[in-house]
Order: sequence, then structure tokens, then C-alpha cells
Amino acid sequence: MNSEKSQPASSHSVDQYKDEIAGHVRDAETRLGEFEAKAKAKGTQADASAISDLKAAKQNIDRKLQDLKATTAVNVSRAKAEINADVEQFKAAVNDFGAKFKSGSTKK
Repeated sequence: MNSEKSQPASSHSVDQYKDEIAGHVRDAETRLGEFEAKAKAKGTQADASAISDLKAAKQNIDRKLQDLKATTAVNVSRAKAEINADVEQFKAAVNDFGAKFKSGSTKK
């Protein structure tokens, strides 16, 4: 086995990537926070459930970003692709929830 491939990923490139992803997630999380405040005032179970699901997705992204530092260099590309897909799904879900929330229909 090539020792270069089993080394942890470069700390610098991983940190840059984590910062970039954190920015995307932060934007979506801000919108989610706004929806959550409005949903609490509205008090529907469907809204609370949807927000809970979105928070779980965000926590999953955070966990994967944390795990990325320990990922070997050979697996970094795959891990980044997986995180990118999760972030895009999270952002789309927040946008979808926002659209449904504004229209008053968040039932699944």
C-alpha cells in the first residue's frame, strides 16, 4: 500500500473546504431560523416536524465535516462529493420548506 494514500488529507485544503461549506450551510441555516420563529408562532405539528428534519440534516453535514479531517487523502474526493450533495439537498429542502411555508402548506 502506498503510504502517501494512507496519510490524512492536507489540513489546509480541508480547512478551506470546511469554511466554504460552512458558508453555504450558514446561509441556509439563517433562513431556517427565520422560518422556525414564524412556525413556532403558527404552532403546527407539520412545521415543527419539517424543521426538526432539516436540523437533523444540518447536524449530519456538521458530523461529516468533522469526520473529513480524519479522512485519508485517497478518500477526500469521495467524502467531499458526498458532503456537497448533502449541502445541496439541505439548501433545496430549506428553500422548498420556505416556499411551502409562505404559501401556508407544509403538510407532507
